[in-house]
Amino acid sequence: MKNSKFRIVPLATDVAATARRVAASGAPDHAMVVADSPGGFPCRHCLRYAQAGERMILFPYAAIPAGHPYSESGPIFVHAEPCERYHATDEFPADFRKGRVMRAYNSNYDMIDAEVVNGDAPEAIIEKLLEKPETAFVDARSVTHGCYTFRIQRL
Repeated sequence: MKNSKFRIVPLATDVAATARRVAASGAPDHAMVVADSPGGFPCRHCLRYAQAGERMILFPYAAIPAGHPYSESGPIFVHAEPCERYHATDEFPADFRKGRVMRAYNSNYDMIDAEVVNGDAPEAIIEKLLEKPETAFVDARSVTHGCYTFRIQRL
């Protein structure tokens, strides 16, 4: 479903490339793992789940910068091999229509609202959160593990 009120912002290509370089150097906080189940290894760059057997890099990422009460570093995955950055930014990624919570933040990075997506209409939830004038952006996160998935910005 296309929309015209917001855009999906996947992980930047330079962040994914840096994670691959750091993992190749043997850094202990950048682990190489092999996907062994469907729906368990979401790449934040191409915004799709890894297929069984694909190599992934698990590394810490802070979506909210340090120095703010809601800043945190949490684990995220990217494919070990370069993948195409998600480009359908006017469409909600199909792999993430379930199991996400949308967290709205203001320009000071304070969380001001949150709502769980159960697959029906994440677009409607996002639009509702963006209707608040104080909402600067919305982050999609895993409802079970709390891990950052992608950012959503108002157009």
